[in-house]
Amino acid sequence: MFIHPQFDPVAIHLGPIAVHWYGLMYLLGFTLFLLLGRKRLRALNRPGWDAKMLDDLLFYGVLGVVLGGRLGEVLFYEPGYYFSHPLKIFAVWEGGMSFHGGFIGVMLAMAWFARKQKFHWLQLMDFIAPLVPLGLGAGRIGNFINGELWGRPTDVPWAMIFPQVDNVPRHPSQLYEFALEGLALFTLLWLYSKKPRPTGAVSGLFLIGYGSFRFLAEFTRNPDDGIFGLMTFGVSMGQWLGLPMVLAGIAMMVWAYRQPGRER
Repeated sequence: MFIHPQFDPVAIHLGPIAVHWYGLMYLLGFTLFLLLGRKRLRALNRPGWDAKMLDDLLFYGVLGVVLGGRLGEVLFYEPGYYFSHPLKIFAVWEGGMSFHGGFIGVMLAMAWFARKQKFHWLQLMDFIAPLVPLGLGAGRIGNFINGELWGRPTDVPWAMIFPQVDNVPRHPSQLYEFALEGLALFTLLWLYSKKPRPTGAVSGLFLIGYGSFRFLAEFTRNPDDGIFGLMTFGVSMGQWLGLPMVLAGIAMMVWAYRQPGRER
C-alpha cells in the first residue's frame, strides 16, 4: 500500500506568477502534438499539409479543448458548484476539464478550420486522432499530481491512500487511465495509422478505443462529485458518455470500409 505524495500543485513560482503542474501537463500535451504531427506530415506527404497547417490546427484545437473541456465539466459534472461559484469556471489551472466536452469542442473547432481551409473534415480528424492520446495521458498525470479523480476503495497490493480524502486505500485510477487512455490508445492508433486506411477509419478506432478504455477504467474510479454519482444500472456519467462513442466508432468504421477508394 502506498500514500499519495500530496504534491504542491504549483510547479514553479515566477515572481507573482504561479505555474501549476496541471498547466504544464497541458503544455506537454501540446508539445507532443506538434512533434508527432510533424512526423505524421512527413509520412503522409500530402500537398498543402505542412508545418504551418499543423500550428493552425494546434491553435484551433487548444480553443476547442479549453472551451469545450471546461464547459463540459461545468454542465456534465458539477453544475451546482460552478453556478454557485461562477468565477471558478475560469480557474482552469486548478483542474476540472471534461474529456467529452473537450472532444466536442475539438470536433467543432476542426469543422470550422476545415471549412475555412477547404479541407476534408474527416481526413483532418483521422490525422489528429493518433496525436491526442499522449496529451490525454499527460492530463491524467496532472490529475494524479493534483490528487483529484481518485479511485474507489480496494484491497489490491498497490492501493493508495489519498490523505486529502480519507485514510481508505483506493485504486490509483488516474494512473490506470494514463496507461489505458494515454499509452495503450496511442500505441493502438499509431500502429494502425501507419498504413493507408479508409477515410474515417482512424477516427472510428479512436472512438472505440477511448470509449472502451474509459468504460473499463471507470469501474475503479470514484464516481465524480456533483449531482450524478452512479446512475442507472450502477454505471457512472463517464461510462454513459463513453458508450455512444463506442457505438459511433463501430458505425464509422463499418461505413469507412464500405466506401470504395476513400483512402486517407
